Amino acid sequence: TGVGRYLYPLEDGGTDELAKSFWLRNEQVSGALSISVDLWSAWPLADVRVPGFENAAVVEDLGDGHRRIRLERSGVALANDFVLYYRLADGLPGRVEVIPYRAAGADEGTFMLVITPGVDLAALTGGVDWVFVLDVSGSMAGKMGVLADGVSDALGRLRPEDRFRIVTFDSTARALTSDWVAVTPESVARWTQAMGQLQPGDSTNLYEGLDLGLRDLDADRATNVVLVTDGVTNTGIVDPREFHALSRKNDVRIFGFLLGNGANWPLMRTITDASGGFYDSVSNADDLLGKILLAKSKVTHEALHDVSVEIDGVRVRDLTGAVIPKVYRGQQLVLFGHYAGSGDAELRVRARKTGEDVVYRTRFAFPAEATLHPELERLWALATIEELEARVRAGLLDGDEAKDATRDLGVRHQLVTDETAMVVLTDESFDRTGIERRNRARTAIERAAQAQRASTPVTSYRVDAQQPAFDAPAPSFGGGSGAIDPVSGAIGLALAAAAAAAAKRRARKNAA
Repeated sequence: TGVGRYLYPLEDGGTDELAKSFWLRNEQVSGALSISVDLWSAWPLADVRVPGFENAAVVEDLGDGHRRIRLERSGVALANDFVLYYRLADGLPGRVEVIPYRAAGADEGTFMLVITPGVDLAALTGGVDWVFVLDVSGSMAGKMGVLADGVSDALGRLRPEDRFRIVTFDSTARALTSDWVAVTPESVARWTQAMGQLQPGDSTNLYEGLDLGLRDLDADRATNVVLVTDGVTNTGIVDPREFHALSRKNDVRIFGFLLGNGANWPLMRTITDASGGFYDSVSNADDLLGKILLAKSKVTHEALHDVSVEIDGVRVRDLTGAVIPKVYRGQQLVLFGHYAGSGDAELRVRARKTGEDVVYRTRFAFPAEATLHPELERLWALATIEELEARVRAGLLDGDEAKDATRDLGVRHQLVTDETAMVVLTDESFDRTGIERRNRARTAIERAAQAQRASTPVTSYRVDAQQPAFDAPAPSFGGGSGAIDPVSGAIGLALAAAAAAAAKRRARKNAA
């Protein structure tokens, strides 16, 4: 929808009691905290904003799609995340972008494929039932204001033909509204007031809260569940396979919002994947309302069903995420893979739309050499590991098999995973022990490419301009604020985000 988001996490997530008892943490910066972000975009940029620092952040327009955002604060506490939103100009086409990497003389290359569907998905008519399942456990302390404000604003934007229920949970689950509530100014005002009075409670029984939220549904009405939590379940049922089975019991889409750093995104992914929904992370410095509005846009329009991606003409293997149950309005597809050979290839995106089979296609060329984005090798490995872990959590893959594959990928690509660790030694110790320093060689290649990109004009990686895959524009968020994954035109930012957000398991530190 033309809105991108970059997060640099600074605030403690408050979910790791063991770490808090072990580590001594200095929250205060003695000197200056300086943040500088360079944003390159092949698509025209409409605006940039830094929530909470609108008057302090300096945004420079350096031309040619290049913006530099600088923030400097003295003597501040590391209590707030740095969140940057950028919005692209309206009128973006539906498009296909391919970002390749292939070292000179290499037998194989790596690529990132970004598909931004330009598909007219009709608005759904009729009322929708909304179930808000809200975490009010002790780990949500400090996040309750974000939860209450976001959900209260969302209630005020429901349609008169909609209905809603609110379920809260800590160690037990409770129905805050005893039955379905019709959307009226009076009901919205009443339950908005109730949201403001919620207080954090005890431990987290997420399963019981979700189970209660999925009861007493009306089979004749479309129902969507909005789950807002940090996902740190520690009471009752905690096995991800049980959550997977629960989420598949009803024909209901679950949309999850993870509050704060240190949230349990693997469990949330298990829940939302099983129901055909999606999840997103929310910082306390974020705009929860914008996130919920983006979710609302998805569930009030048709979706593409049973989407699959095929590439012929050049041998492609190890393609991540090639089969997707549903693609919602405004959703991008980001896939990684390897290719051998070079030259022309045909891309086909198959789906069902309004009950009919449709195919979107285009042609493009894989290069024999492309050296600007070596980080793609690590990103492919991370995406592959995430898919393995997701299948294990859902009970679809043997855990030992996944562990072996994860260990191999972690060592080969110098990634810290659940099966590999980081070794930090002095240069002398490396020499003395004779440990092969694969990460030093890989890092040198990546840094050289980063320096080259910084001195190179921004490049559009769109490959379907001559033969467009889609005949409609990409959907727009309407100029508001919200958050989705960084668009591929800002490839420098997308790759930086994967490396910088080390507080999340999505971007693990490099192994030595």
